[in-house]
Amino acid sequence: MTDRYSLREVADRIEIDDLLTRYAMAIDDGDWDALDSVFTPEATIDYTSAGGIRGTFPEVKAWLEKALAPFPVRQHVIANKRVVIDGDRATVRAYFFNPMLLNLADGSRRSAPGGGYYNHRLVRTPEGWRSEELVEDEVWRDGLPSDLQVPD
Repeated sequence: MTDRYSLREVADRIEIDDLLTRYAMAIDDGDWDALDSVFTPEATIDYTSAGGIRGTFPEVKAWLEKALAPFPVRQHVIANKRVVIDGDRATVRAYFFNPMLLNLADGSRRSAPGGGYYNHRLVRTPEGWRSEELVEDEVWRDGLPSDLQVPD
């Protein structure tokens, strides 16, 4: 058994890391169309562990703009990635830390950090690696008011 990666696997891992970065920056910047370079058109996305929705990529993409509007400051830190590549398919489990600020009704802001795991199923496409499934596993979140309304 060798502990060396082929040049192809190194290139794949760099491209997959870039995909995770594009995802985080698109969400943090509110650049919803940038998510088109992350997901396949028929992808499914599941944010139910964080109180969100599960749906197709187009449904979730439209929902994100409404759901994240109360959070003017978003930042994702993605680390500790386990990437398993099998030909033109891959799985990724990556830790995330997500400090956010929430606008409250009285005009003040509250910190609402959280963390967990992103679980992606990826496929190699002619445009590069894309996620065909994302399941967010949010394991903790602090600072959300009990009356926060998440849109459907």
